[in-house]
Amino acid sequence: MRQYPISRDGWLYLAIAAVLMALAYWTWPWLVVLPGILFFFILFFFRNPERDIPTDELTLVSPADGVVMDVERVLEDQFLGGESIRVRIFLSVFNVHVNRSPMAGKVVFRAYRPGKMIPAFKSHASELNEKNYVGIQNKHLQILVTQVTGFIARRIVCWVNKEDVLFKGERFGLIKFGSCTEIFVPTNVAIMVSPGDKVRGGVSVIGRVSVE
Repeated sequence: MRQYPISRDGWLYLAIAAVLMALAYWTWPWLVVLPGILFFFILFFFRNPERDIPTDELTLVSPADGVVMDVERVLEDQFLGGESIRVRIFLSVFNVHVNRSPMAGKVVFRAYRPGKMIPAFKSHASELNEKNYVGIQNKHLQILVTQVTGFIARRIVCWVNKEDVLFKGERFGLIKFGSCTEIFVPTNVAIMVSPGDKVRGGVSVIGRVSVE
């Protein structure tokens, strides 16, 4: 999918804000400030920057910008089918919301679950909120990345399907207006982040694969 500095998923919102600006200007010029603020917020939210992706095939990069909420061992039964390590990342409305593939590989699993819209930073949000699953596999391992909506978020966007091949750090979707992204990895992955760490999608190394 071709990428632009402002994600295409934000273009409709920008167009609506621009129309509101024009209407406000012709109605009462000083009112243009309000839709103008909205226009620049949308522009900021849907920014889609280029990133320098680490090339080491044994490292996993963050699937999102944000703050690591927790790192813990869990039972993942949707795709990995057993004990795994989950890294949860909270994205505020000020973070870049484009999601990236933590490693190069093929999409071998896709699933969607409707759900609630409780705040994404709540510990039980992952179990209750709307969620999209993307399972990726390469010669070293399988991982699962999930996109979880939050209180403000109202739509998950995913651009990939089963059998698609992703490069490391490649964009595969986004979540609109505040959310959480999770990555589940096998227990032989050495996690290199801790709760409270700030991470950048496609750049920050969150784990390293052990091939021994």
